[in-house]
Amino acid sequence: MSDIDIKARSALQLGALIQSGLLDAEQVAESTIATIEASDDPAVFTRVTAGRALTEAREAARRIRSGRPRGPLDGVPVAWKDLFDIEGIVTTAGSRVLADDPPAAADAPVVARLKSAGMVSVGKVNMTEFAFSGLGLNPHYGTPRNPHGRDVPRIPGGSSSGSGVSVAAGLVPVSIGTDTGGSVRIPAAFNGIVGYKATRGRYPMAGVYPLSSSLDSLGVLCRTVADAVAVDAALTGRVSSPVLRGRVEGARLVVPSNVVFDGAESGVVTAFEAALERLRAAGATVERRPFPAFDEVLAVLGRHGPLVTAEAYALHADRLAGPGASEMDRRVVARTRLGAKISLVDYIAVQAARARLTETARADLGDAVLIHPTLPHVAPPIADLEADDDHFVAVNAKTLRNTMLGNFLDFCGVTLPCGRGDAGMPVGLLVSGGANTDEAVLSFALAAEAVVAEPAG
Repeated sequence: MSDIDIKARSALQLGALIQSGLLDAEQVAESTIATIEASDDPAVFTRVTAGRALTEAREAARRIRSGRPRGPLDGVPVAWKDLFDIEGIVTTAGSRVLADDPPAAADAPVVARLKSAGMVSVGKVNMTEFAFSGLGLNPHYGTPRNPHGRDVPRIPGGSSSGSGVSVAAGLVPVSIGTDTGGSVRIPAAFNGIVGYKATRGRYPMAGVYPLSSSLDSLGVLCRTVADAVAVDAALTGRVSSPVLRGRVEGARLVVPSNVVFDGAESGVVTAFEAALERLRAAGATVERRPFPAFDEVLAVLGRHGPLVTAEAYALHADRLAGPGASEMDRRVVARTRLGAKISLVDYIAVQAARARLTETARADLGDAVLIHPTLPHVAPPIADLEADDDHFVAVNAKTLRNTMLGNFLDFCGVTLPCGRGDAGMPVGLLVSGGANTDEAVLSFALAAEAVVAEPAG
């Protein structure tokens, strides 16, 4: 194989090198598998699908040599959060209690769509058990380490922990995750990469193990917004994307003055404000004001209980009442059991409030995009969270706060790396829009990406 280093390449760069003949798809797959197996962090991947990957890569190489590539992603490796069905493999959802379930009879439709686009599935990556935490700890398969943590081992973010680390560590250029309260955007921001959460329902959800049917959405963790755009096209069944590169100049940006900065670390605020100033200098119009829907969401959830907890409890009630509960992460068990306290009256009230607030938030935003820090803090040390369950609960709630607002309001969003905070850890800037404004949000993110990035040197 060529001496070209593939670890730092974006998906589109890698695809271009493969199709130009400078790299061979089969050799890229072999190199990717070897890199994964040689990784010093065995907690990132829960299953490497070497046989499938080599077969798919061999087919891609033949297509490309014959001049019939399937598109810009043909031959490019991809990893899957272990919520997605892959034919012949058990979907564990990060849990030991599902490890003896029958293997999936078929690929999930989204897995099939990326295969159709020529992408090479190299394996399943780790996650929070049953996707029910924003921190990424897993007592069964280990906790992937944030590759930016130079002082102490730090969390990867969750629940798509392996997805975030696999891209940030250079093991794969793309990983597909799920996002119910921030599970794509959180690990992307903690790991200093791009994370795109699509509008709920943009892609088919069949063959994806659920957490909360009202909130579950899918997303892409990758190195550039252009990669997210290309993968989004493939996930929607398109050969190419209708997304056009937007402009920062003249863009209307709303920065909420309520909720999202509460308790934020000074390093996060400094990095965000510097990125915001770069956007302003590039010609964006910035409006700082309260975004009332955010306060109302918190009030509704405080009064009636979290929607995700109610639906997670309904999904797992039988398991929690049986012997399987003793085999689960104690923190996941404790959080899920809280759903038993949410009455049907409360559940209906939350759904009604959500429908109302989703519409008022979208009207309030208009044709502007919402921007704020993705997270109020950088990735904290793993050890402190493992040692103290009360600390775990408090940090988990704070970690999820900014992103879960978007899930409740049916927003789509893209988190972009914008600088460094405490301990030199990455900080993310979140660009969001209302339901089904994905193309507009991606368009702006394409233009904003280089502007918000921390200047070199």
